[in-house]
Amino acid sequence: MIALTLAELASALGGRLLRATDTATVIHGDVHTDSRRIVPGSVFFALPGETTDGHLFAEAAVTAGAELLVVERELDLDVPQVLVSDGVTALASLARTVVARVRAAGQLRVVAITGSNGKTTTKNMLRAILEREGETVAPAGSFNNEVGAPFSMLGVTEQSRYLIVEMGASGIGEIASLISIVTPDVGVVLKVGLAHVGEFGGQDAIQRAKSEMVTELPPDAVAVLNTDDPRVTPMAALTRARVLWFGLGDTADVRAVDVEALASGTAFTLEVDGASHPVRLRILGEHHVMNALAAIAAAREIGVPVERSIPAVESLARAERWRMELLERPDGVVVINDAYNASPDSMAAALKTLAQITRDGRRSVAVLGEMAELGEYADDEHDRIGRLAVRLNISQLIVVGHRARHIHNAAGLEGSWDGESVLVGTPDEAYDVLRDQLRPGDVVLVKSSKSAELRFLGDRIAGVTA
Repeated sequence: MIALTLAELASALGGRLLRATDTATVIHGDVHTDSRRIVPGSVFFALPGETTDGHLFAEAAVTAGAELLVVERELDLDVPQVLVSDGVTALASLARTVVARVRAAGQLRVVAITGSNGKTTTKNMLRAILEREGETVAPAGSFNNEVGAPFSMLGVTEQSRYLIVEMGASGIGEIASLISIVTPDVGVVLKVGLAHVGEFGGQDAIQRAKSEMVTELPPDAVAVLNTDDPRVTPMAALTRARVLWFGLGDTADVRAVDVEALASGTAFTLEVDGASHPVRLRILGEHHVMNALAAIAAAREIGVPVERSIPAVESLARAERWRMELLERPDGVVVINDAYNASPDSMAAALKTLAQITRDGRRSVAVLGEMAELGEYADDEHDRIGRLAVRLNISQLIVVGHRARHIHNAAGLEGSWDGESVLVGTPDEAYDVLRDQLRPGDVVLVKSSKSAELRFLGDRIAGVTA
């Protein structure tokens, strides 16, 4: 965090400063909600949570060296505290102040990314591009909610040139709230799918929530939109910003043609500004072409030539840990560990990738678990995935867990299959099945929502210990 006095921090947080002997004391340490990450000079936010309360760990934070506590009730600890009525609101206020100060003092440009799928991969691609141009701040992992996104913003310094913000949502108004903290120069909408549809109550609500990205952009900003998604294209009429289209269709300003999925990555030709450029991603899956297009388009809009963006996206070896992560065993078994997150769209895309890269006669094995947060759509969507696995001619299907059973049931109802699908209760049982069946040359996709914990099964199959 940039250096601020205790008085300035209290003002930015909208709170009351307590137990401070000198309001001019300067604080410039990192900000954390986890007391285990505190180092001398840090600021500790004691946020109440669903299962615990950060105030219970404030003493540990002070012992570790925290110089300031942000609290919702005064604590009997001899350290400066800012008393606020709501810690999450205070965090947003602090992020708003910090970003505004950095913007006023320098050349900071902000890109915000939303979409049902692909946010983290697009963020990583864009970070790879922008890091070569100047100091870039981007969230670790998927820090994209009302707490994670502001924490990412607090990483900016006076030397920062670029800030990338992921904006996720589980309800209407959440993206608008994040945009109010930091007004983007470029807002990207990747896709409106079924991720978290159970929380939203329907895809129309998801579309409205994602639309907040463009409705809140100012006239001098740019909306980078997916021309291939019929739920994204209407957003062009909702924004005051200039619109730039990306996709595979003829109407795209930044377009991919001749897309080819390979076991070593994904190749395509980029068409933009009347020129063609060959691109070879090391990341598996045709669906990541759209993420690359979005990243290249966003970078172009803040002044990075596509000729400099292409080598950056080509350099990424993986989307992120447990996201289409390619692991190869000494015996030739290949594991695609994509079990950090799952929605109907990403599950279908991963299965199609598995089918595409095993057309040379190698056996394809899909180990699938639950797609969480689908609500009333869960049974139908799991059913659809099971039928898709059969139609893609996947060699072996192993379904893990009761909540994913409809994948197995639907696969068994497809007349062309006879015993190719196995339903097991736990990841350990799945491992036992695989241990007996895998042979050199097999390609194994492991895919589920994080809650199913199949990512650890993927590591175990591949022999990854950390």
